Amino acid sequence: MASSGEEVSNKQVILKGYVTGFPKESDMYVKTSPIKLKLSDDESSNNAVLVKNLYLSCDPYMRGRMANRPVDDPDFSPFTLDSPIVGHGVSEIVDSRHPGFKKGDLVWGRKMGWEEYSLIKEPEKLFRIHNTDVPLSYYTGILGMPGMTAYFGFYQVCSPKKGERVYISAASGAVGQLVGQFAKLMGCYVVGSAGSKEKVELLKSKFGFDDAFDYKEEHDLVAALKRYFPEGIDIYFENVGGKMLDAVLLNMRFHGRIAACGMISQYNLQQPEGVQNLTTVVFKRIRLEGFIIFDYFDQYPKFLDFVLPYIREGKIVYVEDITEGLEHGPSALVGLFSGRNVGKQVVKVTNECSPPFSMFCQSEYNIRDV
Repeated sequence: MASSGEEVSNKQVILKGYVTGFPKESDMYVKTSPIKLKLSDDESSNNAVLVKNLYLSCDPYMRGRMANRPVDDPDFSPFTLDSPIVGHGVSEIVDSRHPGFKKGDLVWGRKMGWEEYSLIKEPEKLFRIHNTDVPLSYYTGILGMPGMTAYFGFYQVCSPKKGERVYISAASGAVGQLVGQFAKLMGCYVVGSAGSKEKVELLKSKFGFDDAFDYKEEHDLVAALKRYFPEGIDIYFENVGGKMLDAVLLNMRFHGRIAACGMISQYNLQQPEGVQNLTTVVFKRIRLEGFIIFDYFDQYPKFLDFVLPYIREGKIVYVEDITEGLEHGPSALVGLFSGRNVGKQVVKVTNECSPPFSMFCQSEYNIRDV
């Protein structure tokens, strides 16, 4: 690592203009800017930290922030043009003027710029990483926002019971692969859908789903779901929306629950698809609840206490698709929306990490290695 106070070049991924339709790599560009590795002594740096980014997370919600759409929640406000895009990441603190953090601390959070070094002015929203016996990249996934989404979305929003029938769309992704494993731990019957034969096989052979299907091969989604759930669906973990949600509604059981986590099929449409079967919600007494994981961040210790033992015992597994190099970040992010990734998409920014954590920065945990 460069010496403290040295000026270095800071590679950055910049949003060129607001996006309509499917995002393209050309909507972003990479540039370098100089940055000093020591915070200034003026008031602008009070309580701030400077971090070296190690891993950056590619997440579907970032697509919404690439558009110039009015939103009520500042966490989903449009990215600033001609500035680095922002998301979740894992970082090492290079310099700190915050009493709660010191140089060398490892952290994860949702305010990391897509750049080699980031100035964080609200570090109180960061989580310090204490458990380093697992890959650091896991804090972009199973031990970070996607893991919490799966945990609280399934256990708290869905209120599952042993033996219930659970369906998960986009089931091989960062969240879906975990929801399925949580459901199996509870003794549920679990079926997932994904967009390729490779992903379907992964759901059954690695994640232990009872069954899975390729939605692209099904001409009638209502019939397909009836085939896998002849007695109906108790719980649907919604990641897709559109035609899939419409088909699920017709296959739900009385008093079923739907956790609306995401609707990736709609994010790139200029005119979102309508849902025609909503009357089913009334007649079958279905509870459909949307949720945002930021509302559960205060319960992070509870989540860690639950999931870490399962990871260490090998009872829960996690698949990552790791892209090397910040310059390849735009390609990795855009690939989410065509289903190119297999598992959790991560961008590895650097191999360089201060001791004693360098072993975790150099380790590879990629789908192609599992």
